[in-house]
Amino acid sequence: MRQLPLADPGTPDHRSPARYLWWVARGQKATLAGGVTFGILWMTAQAFLPAVLGRAIDEGVAAGDRGRLVFWTAVLLGIGAIAAGAGIMRHRFAVVNWLTAAYRTVQVVVRRSADLGATLPKHLATGEVVSVGASDLAHIGNVLEVVARFAGAIVAFVVVAVILLTSSTTLGLIVLIGVPVLLFCLGPMLRPLQRRQFAHRDAVGELNSLGSDIVAGLRVLRGVGGEESFSRRYRTESQQVRAAGVQVARIQSTLDATQVLLPGIFIVLVVGLAAHFALRGEVSPGDLVAFYGYATFLVMPLRTATEAADKLMRGLVAAGRINRVLSLTPEIADPAEPIALPDQGDLVDPASGIHARHGRLTAIVTAEPDQGALLADRLGRYDEGLVTFGGVPLAAATRADVRRHILVADTGAQLFTGRLRDELDPAARASDADVMAAIATASADDVLVALTDGLESEVEEKGRSFSGGQRQRLMLVRALLADPAVLILVEPTSAVDAHTEARIADRLRAHRAGRSTVVITSSPLLLDRVDEVVFVAAGRVVAVGKHRELLDTEPRYRATVTRQTEDEIEEVHA
Repeated sequence: MRQLPLADPGTPDHRSPARYLWWVARGQKATLAGGVTFGILWMTAQAFLPAVLGRAIDEGVAAGDRGRLVFWTAVLLGIGAIAAGAGIMRHRFAVVNWLTAAYRTVQVVVRRSADLGATLPKHLATGEVVSVGASDLAHIGNVLEVVARFAGAIVAFVVVAVILLTSSTTLGLIVLIGVPVLLFCLGPMLRPLQRRQFAHRDAVGELNSLGSDIVAGLRVLRGVGGEESFSRRYRTESQQVRAAGVQVARIQSTLDATQVLLPGIFIVLVVGLAAHFALRGEVSPGDLVAFYGYATFLVMPLRTATEAADKLMRGLVAAGRINRVLSLTPEIADPAEPIALPDQGDLVDPASGIHARHGRLTAIVTAEPDQGALLADRLGRYDEGLVTFGGVPLAAATRADVRRHILVADTGAQLFTGRLRDELDPAARASDADVMAAIATASADDVLVALTDGLESEVEEKGRSFSGGQRQRLMLVRALLADPAVLILVEPTSAVDAHTEARIADRLRAHRAGRSTVVITSSPLLLDRVDEVVFVAAGRVVAVGKHRELLDTEPRYRATVTRQTEDEIEEVHA
């Protein structure tokens, strides 16, 4: 009973939604078996109550036998106690099955998301992944939760049918034939319901994506006056979600109403026939009461069966969405026979000609602004390439080994909710002295001083309580504390003022002494303090040297760093 969350959820079968649900069920066979056992006992015990009540009326009340009345009353009490106990255990197992299925789904989705890394946002929107945790896992849990009651409903139906057949063949056949017919009548509504649920789920995912984008860019929207435009767009998509929800609710309400109407008609039919047989003397008064009790009781198995069908449809929709995440494969795969990377060495990219020597602070300047991030991805093996480290191709090593040796810290990094110390040093490997040294290097002392509890302060979601420059410096602290063999920084000072940038540039070399650091930037303050500058244009290295040397000898480098146009350069030389 205390098995969640599972330590190892295993590898899910994502070839189809049904296979995924089967994989989830197979992974919790013990609790499912317990739930089914108590579900059958719970509902079967209730199925015997009308029969016992009928016997008490016939043998006790009608016959005037107080002893038999007491006996059947005791039997009724015992069956009620069994039903109550079994109901409690069934519910406990149902909760465990729901939670286990839901959180195994969370585990496999989170693990696959972490494994996919940069591949995930290229194929799925943020809102699509958020919707998995917001609604899909609940539907997976619902499927496993209803299994126990559905098994009990089937067994109880068989038990009632057998009892009725022994009392009245006609009424028994009506129940045996009538209940499946009722379920068959509900079947045509399930397929349209599934289609509309798919459409509603798609709309919810798109709305979540839009909401995430709006929240992430709220400051920018306010700066350019775009709140009203995005507000209108959000309202429009929200109304589309509402309309899709109404479509689902329309057929769902019809299904729910039918679940009440058809069993009601069935009850009237069975009770009417039983009353007719009682008037003709073919059944006893106790049997009449029992038949009414059975007709009423059968509403529960019938509704459980339709509820199970509904939850299965929703579960299949949810499993299909989950499979979209699980079916993705990383763009970068580990080799079959990996080679371990050395502890140190030069980082070389033959495709571009970049050569970052061990122990040096190297800057890379690109003539095309969008090429810097692409180079960083290739050097950090987020994209395929022929990059080597210490003479060993990165493609020959595992991704985990590459991440241990080479860290890419770009502008897309985020701060998460939690204690500041944990945000800066997630692995808890750094001492207080190391943390303070990194903070000093990133010139983030003022950020720490402004916090009431210092490193123990709580960071809000995405670090929204900090300014852009403060967040950037804290993320630089985190990168420095990771202390990789090669640290690749992409525009690490783009959001700070010139004085702060100069302090960071002065301290960075000393902090990273003995290890390799690559800075992709066009900031003159940083470039003037590095060991070597590599200038890349059209994807190839065209010049290597000191910052001031390249300013004098390479016009394209000067234009890139100083933001001068060709006409302005000619005017200066004239």
